[in-house]
Amino acid sequence: MLVAAAVCPCPPLLVPEVATGAAPELDSVRAACLDAVGVLAAARPDLLVVVGPAEPDAAGPYPSGATGDFRGFGVDTEVRLGPGEPGARPLPYPLAVGAWLLARVGWSSAPVEGLAVDERLAPGACAAEGRKTAARAGRVALLVMGDGSACRTVKAPGYLDDRATAFDESVARALAAADTGALAALDPVLAEELKAAGRAPWQVLAGAADGTVPTGTLLADEAPYGVGYLVATWT
Repeated sequence: MLVAAAVCPCPPLLVPEVATGAAPELDSVRAACLDAVGVLAAARPDLLVVVGPAEPDAAGPYPSGATGDFRGFGVDTEVRLGPGEPGARPLPYPLAVGAWLLARVGWSSAPVEGLAVDERLAPGACAAEGRKTAARAGRVALLVMGDGSACRTVKAPGYLDDRATAFDESVARALAAADTGALAALDPVLAEELKAAGRAPWQVLAGAADGTVPTGTLLADEAPYGVGYLVATWT
């Protein structure tokens, strides 16, 4: 059963070594993410699953001990998803950022595994994946990695789209209210058009929360680079 969740954005820029001179611009988001992970520890889970978006060929489970790095950004920083032998596949970047957050807080509260979700996975399939994940232990916590729209300004990765702000605002309201129905109803076509990488992981969260009555808290809602970065907790 799901007992807690933390929702965080997943840009590698959260890692200060990747951001270099721009690192201070994400200080408030970074701090909110670390606070959110602290809420997971307080829930005393039996299992923590880091959920994030991925391309189809990288989707699927990642075992404890799976490793990732940020060498693609010119930074020789390696991360590990809990103790254990390295897996056969490297962590996709969203899961690697999650592993970095866990390392920053010195996570030792429960075993950790990863779940990379195909960004194009249909909402119903995302919900089913969430229900299956929540049933894996008596007390399951999720660290859900995913960005909002990438079309908030003309300098954003997806350029300016007038629908982007309203989309991110709707997600922020759903996360703050722990509204599983609103998350489940997110339009995958619109999310793809707005380059919102968090849609599938958020809908996994909605499915995982089936049968519970969570309380949501929104810790951050920013868009420093024209990309929606949302941080929230559910308990």
